[in-house]
Amino acid sequence: MDVTDGELFKPLMVLSAPIVASQLLNVGYNLADTYWVGRLGGDAIAALSFSWAVVFLMISVGGGLTVAGTVLIAQHKGAENFRKASHVAGQTLSFVTIVALAFAAVGYVATPWLMQLIGAEPGTDAFVYAVGYTRIMFIGIAFMFWFFIFDALSRGWGDTRTPLYLMAVSVALNVIIDPFLILGFQENPLFAWVGATDLEASLYAATGFDGWGVEGAAVATIISRGVAAAAGLTMLFTGRVGLEPSRSDLWLDWGTVRRIFDIGAPIATEQGFRAFGITVLTAIIALVGTEAVAAYGIVTRLSSLLFMPALGLARGTETVVGQNLGARQVDRARRAVTLSSIVIVAAFTVAIAIAYPLAEPIAAVFIEDGTENAAQVVEYAAAYVLIAGPSYLFLGVFQILLGGLRGSGSTRAAMVLSIQELWVWRLPIAVVCVTILGMGVIGVWYAIAISYVVSAIVTAVWFLRGTWTDAVVEEGTPSTTGD
Repeated sequence: MDVTDGELFKPLMVLSAPIVASQLLNVGYNLADTYWVGRLGGDAIAALSFSWAVVFLMISVGGGLTVAGTVLIAQHKGAENFRKASHVAGQTLSFVTIVALAFAAVGYVATPWLMQLIGAEPGTDAFVYAVGYTRIMFIGIAFMFWFFIFDALSRGWGDTRTPLYLMAVSVALNVIIDPFLILGFQENPLFAWVGATDLEASLYAATGFDGWGVEGAAVATIISRGVAAAAGLTMLFTGRVGLEPSRSDLWLDWGTVRRIFDIGAPIATEQGFRAFGITVLTAIIALVGTEAVAAYGIVTRLSSLLFMPALGLARGTETVVGQNLGARQVDRARRAVTLSSIVIVAAFTVAIAIAYPLAEPIAAVFIEDGTENAAQVVEYAAAYVLIAGPSYLFLGVFQILLGGLRGSGSTRAAMVLSIQELWVWRLPIAVVCVTILGMGVIGVWYAIAISYVVSAIVTAVWFLRGTWTDAVVEEGTPSTTGD
């Protein structure tokens, strides 16, 4: 798909649609985990909320570094420097893999302390579940990062469909094995749904497998991510996605690593600050009680249904902006951001209109009716949809604008603007609402809504200054290698 010449809207949508679909499928991991873990009760759901704050931190930092690969490859392709694009691909893979292994070692050891820092009380079921889940995620972090790397590199080249296909396989595998690894072969509702209770009894008699509970959800995620990562890296090194990194490209070249770090470090820092902010927000919510944390776990998964498509379209915008700036077509880069903003506002308007009257039934899906304090958890979660829902129109535009900045290589500006949403607005307002105004978790919901609106306005003002339109790669002699 040529995004640097001719019509812009169609190639932008064709490029972005698979990314949006992939992000929606990515939500499938979290929704499947939340649904089946919810069969274990409120403490299990709360454990996912505690764990997610830390898991999101490690994913965000690693994912931020991979965006540098997207930006550099997109701009090198726009400038027709295909050999350099393949070199960047190999360097990104090696560098981020080293980061992943370092995270795994430190994170595994520090997990109990991190859970306490977030607000999980040692000795409780929620704490035990959260520690076990998080440690397994750290063990398998390399598998997760490898797929993120493949996704980012392919996206920069302009191939967004291959990562989508692999994501579909990975999510399907996760959905299939989740209920068995979490609940085992006894009193598993899946067997009753398909009328296979006799098979359930036979399997349990043969294996005695009761499931691994919350830890089973982590094992299922790592297995399914690993399958996608293996397939993706095989395609990358056989040249099936256009890029053709050689073995020599895997040996770290400090000049290229420095460029990756210069572009990726602000994104990783941004994501790290945001992830740490989510950790702090979880701790604030924990002051209200376990029911509030469980509700937050549910709404985090629900909100990802909107946030992930916005992020997907923003990533498509990154590629279009990057390739057009590499080809020195600034006006097309600007138009891509405008078109994406219009599309995301229209899509979110429809989604919010559908979700608004169904807030409580949607929330109730994710916790077993009759479990302890289930009604309170559902009430809190439904309130989030009603209070914060309309602000997602602003969140969508906010993410698109950040995507445009990243695609240009203006990652430091994107970092500052992203951090201000959480640390300047959301967290201070949440603290005031919970500790001073006594609004409980409802105050946190209002804090989230206000932060999305204000940060979108601030970012739009910055974006319209137009200081982001210089490419970060040099024009060079076009190369046919890897074309």
